[in-house]
Amino acid sequence: MKTTTLMMIGLLAMIACTVENVPQEGVQLERFASGEALLKAFEHQRSNQEFSMNLMMKTTAVAESASFDAAPTSPAYSDTNVQVKGVDEADIIKTDGNYIYAIAQGRLHIVKVATSELISTTDIGNNPIELFIQKDRLLVFADGYEDIRIEPAVTEKMIEPRYPYGGRNYVSVSILDISDKKDPETIKEVKFNANYASSRRIGDDVYFVVNSHPQWGEWDDCVSILPMMKEADEWAPVVPCTRVGYIPNVRAEQFFTIGSINLRSGDLQKEVIVGSGQNIYASKNSIYIAQSQHPSYGWLGEPIKPQPEQTVVSKFDLDKGKVTFVGSGSVPGIILNQFSMDEHKDHFRIATTVGNVWDEKEKSSNNIYVLDKTLTQVGAVEDLAPGERIYSARFMGDKGYIVTFKKVDPLFVLDLSDPRNPSVLGKLKIPGYSDYLHPIGENYLLGMGKDTVEAEQELTQRRGTDFAWYQGVKLAVFDVSDVENPIELHKEIIGDRGTDSEALHNHKAVLFDEARELLVLPITLAEIKGEQSADNAYGDYVFQGAYVYNLNVKDGFSLRGKVTHYDSDEVFKKSGFYFRGDSAIKRSLYIHDTLYTLSDTRLQKNDLGSLERQGKVTFPEGNSRGPEVMY
Repeated sequence: MKTTTLMMIGLLAMIACTVENVPQEGVQLERFASGEALLKAFEHQRSNQEFSMNLMMKTTAVAESASFDAAPTSPAYSDTNVQVKGVDEADIIKTDGNYIYAIAQGRLHIVKVATSELISTTDIGNNPIELFIQKDRLLVFADGYEDIRIEPAVTEKMIEPRYPYGGRNYVSVSILDISDKKDPETIKEVKFNANYASSRRIGDDVYFVVNSHPQWGEWDDCVSILPMMKEADEWAPVVPCTRVGYIPNVRAEQFFTIGSINLRSGDLQKEVIVGSGQNIYASKNSIYIAQSQHPSYGWLGEPIKPQPEQTVVSKFDLDKGKVTFVGSGSVPGIILNQFSMDEHKDHFRIATTVGNVWDEKEKSSNNIYVLDKTLTQVGAVEDLAPGERIYSARFMGDKGYIVTFKKVDPLFVLDLSDPRNPSVLGKLKIPGYSDYLHPIGENYLLGMGKDTVEAEQELTQRRGTDFAWYQGVKLAVFDVSDVENPIELHKEIIGDRGTDSEALHNHKAVLFDEARELLVLPITLAEIKGEQSADNAYGDYVFQGAYVYNLNVKDGFSLRGKVTHYDSDEVFKKSGFYFRGDSAIKRSLYIHDTLYTLSDTRLQKNDLGSLERQGKVTFPEGNSRGPEVMY
């Protein structure tokens, strides 16, 4: 072990002179000095031995928020709801105003807006996931499966896999030329034996993150565990063994590949790093990859080495497709999602929860940390809402907002103007909670979550913990102009217990246009017939579709109407504890004065004013490519 460590230190020092993507600051991504070192790292972790990159391989390496317009204007058509203005996020539906591009029935469909015609249906992989459009280019991510019983020899040492399965899952990245909308042409396809994590588009460059697990079986050399890719006819390692990077304090359990592909040239760049891309935040200039690190446990369930939960964040600069490692840092606790992170004025803000709500001995707590551009912590607010966890977070310029929950919903307002001295300005406690926070200008927030009712004292005593029963979907407008005294200005409760919305779990399902005073949300509605017997009683499913609201901060919520893709209520009569239906509306967008809604079976158009249905396209099953017209 000592000999191997010394050898790696020496080789890593030499690699520092030749490695690509070295930032101006001189910080470089640490890489394995040999294939043997890479293999040994994974073998240590697999054998349940505590393993730390920075102990085994210690070297001398040094360890954009959305803007808000005062007078918003509404464009001719809506875009995907994204976290950062100017940084596009992939979704299952996009429009350029003239055509609508949608993923449904496992295929890509293109609809011409002027004639309401489905002009092409294209098979892409086994299961298309999300897409981007940029002028006459379309990029789509898809899942697939490929037989590999006969493995090509990618190196002299490559062996046939020694596990009983004859195939591998992959994610494909495909660029299509859509100049001819009736016949899209695939001009580049790359496959990775990996799982898709997330992606962003800045101009013509798409940045993506995929995760790979080592192939199960006997590991004869480093190639046998490397992530593989296929750009032509043969699978090959994404990078050589000595091009694999690692982050200190991240255990060797899997890999993530961060790549970029140019929609014009097809140029592909990629880095492979030990770890996993669990949550991704991107500004116009940087991408941050956060991964949770939990204690390691042995066969008897005892920690091998006691250690607190932490989140490791790695930063990469972005420049016209070039991805450059900047550095990494860690903070205590685990993050919720991408909205728990933000970049603002050369600082990175992150919200975490430490511990578990159910643990009465060591109560959970919540924290905000501020890191500088090298990801060194410079400020913190800790121990917020003991015994609760973060349900949503949003950063807006010099302010931060987090919602925690266990029985009631505290909304915390944070002053982040001084990165070294962040502080709590005010808080508001109300029933319910928000899963998602959306800015309305600079002084208001739209919250989307669930209404709640506190459990009876007798029940909480019997269970030994305080809790609340969630009820229907709750919408709220918060006035945060008086930062010390935020108030709930308006609220709207939709349905009873069992009511849900994809918007609570996926921000891309939200259509909100402040200038048009328009809010559209997919809703699965459950209602209790008669008098409610108990706070934990579920309603029966009676509706699925989109709720269309007028919304402004003066008047609050005004339900304009509902849109559905179900022509009868038979599916609701047959539903049980869970509702599932192919015609459930997932997304909505507008083009001029027409509202379009998407389900897996159709694209429907309704007048945005009256909500009268104007037509629909029913997506074909099988390999049918014939044109269909809305009727």
